[in-house]
Amino acid sequence: MSRTHENPLPLIKVGCCGFPEARTLYYRHYSVVEIQQTFYQLPRIETAHKWRREAPANFEFNMKVWQVITHQASSPTYRRMRVPIDSMHKNDYGFFKPSRVVFHAWEETRKIAQAIGAKVLIFQCPGSFTPSETNIKNMLKFFKSIDRGSFKFVWEPRGKWDKSLIKELCSELDLIHGNDPFKSSHIAGEFFYFRLHGKMNYRYQYLDEDLQKLMDRILALDKAGYVMFNNSNMKNDSLRFIKMLEHQSSIC
Repeated sequence: MSRTHENPLPLIKVGCCGFPEARTLYYRHYSVVEIQQTFYQLPRIETAHKWRREAPANFEFNMKVWQVITHQASSPTYRRMRVPIDSMHKNDYGFFKPSRVVFHAWEETRKIAQAIGAKVLIFQCPGSFTPSETNIKNMLKFFKSIDRGSFKFVWEPRGKWDKSLIKELCSELDLIHGNDPFKSSHIAGEFFYFRLHGKMNYRYQYLDEDLQKLMDRILALDKAGYVMFNNSNMKNDSLRFIKMLEHQSSIC
């Protein structure tokens, strides 16, 4: 697709999943971050207010929702949660179950998201969250029951989900399909939300040719979106991609 100044590159925001350096330094290079801490354990409300105050006024916080909503109590990720699991109700955790535990987790997540001024909330599901009848039913009930306010919801399914089903659920529930562009294609949503986990593993460093392929996929989509790096080399890789975007914008 050829581009001119009358047909500019859509707005693309690049950031990291978590802070790869001190927050004050991060704010100098980026306009957005995806908070990861909130997935493992929600911070105190005072901490969320502090993060918002210390950041530039136009800085954007996206936020990964608390694992209690999406992951079962058997998930190894709970090892990093400071609040002990309620052993009497451990079967009520995760998978969008219509339980007191899950809906309480949403209310607590929503409070932190509001305090930090988050715009986009990410619901990352584990591979064990399969497209079973029960899981789909619970997902529908959860998203149709909660007060979502003005948040934009990104849903990142993993495992074997049919593309048509992802598209159908995103349409019915007003969700943005989140994905790793090197592992699957963007399917639905008013904008795209790419989470780059490393082509091979978390320690993968993206090559120049990888970043060019990423650029080509974005140009083909021709829509605004986010590119969020979530690998061990996220700072260097994301800054290189920002420069690539700046160069692409200069020739549009």
